[in-house]
Amino acid sequence: MVAVALRKKKKTGVIATGSMSDPYNPLERELCLTRHALELVNAYGFGISIATKSALVTRDIDILKDIKAHSPVLVKMSITTADDDLCSKIEPNVSTPSERFDAVKQLSEADIFCGVLMMPILPFIGDNEKNITDILTQAKAAGAKFVYPAFGMTLRAGNREYYYAALNEHFPGIKQKYAQSFGNRYECRSVRAKQLWGLFVNQCNRLGLMYDMKNIVRAFKSGYDYQQLNLFG
Repeated sequence: MVAVALRKKKKTGVIATGSMSDPYNPLERELCLTRHALELVNAYGFGISIATKSALVTRDIDILKDIKAHSPVLVKMSITTADDDLCSKIEPNVSTPSERFDAVKQLSEADIFCGVLMMPILPFIGDNEKNITDILTQAKAAGAKFVYPAFGMTLRAGNREYYYAALNEHFPGIKQKYAQSFGNRYECRSVRAKQLWGLFVNQCNRLGLMYDMKNIVRAFKSGYDYQQLNLFG
């Protein structure tokens, strides 16, 4: 199906993946569906933008380098916390933050344009100065080109009930703060977002990290003449 969709395109571009589901889910290690898709992306002369929480992306550095030879390549590593122990509670069954930072380092050393999606930053859990500073410091040390943030999260009906049950299990008392601050709202923006944004910008400027999306897109496409492309658009 992917091959047919690519073959029909009159113009090549950059295919974005990972916005709705992680292309490196646990089954990918065995099934290699994403790897095969990248082989087709390369064969048909397209670029690729990947968002993931998995260090497994480093397995495909060889193909990413082949794609980079003709088209833009961007890897966005999603990191919510710099703390491995906290990660085990809020993001079970994914690569730890230390593994993800190491993946960023490997990608950077392979000259793949990559950075960090600092999101979601969970209200009353990760929205503090230490977590923000630790993520930025470790991102810079790993060779990240950018960090793009979201100080908050979203909660749909159904997701909210599951999330609240997890809060009661791991963070007693915080559920009440969510209910008081956000009610049934879909967007749960950190009550400290404005303060954290100021800290974030100052730290990014100090460390030399990009954070404006327009600059990030311009930088990873530099030297190429490609537009963003929806695979089935």
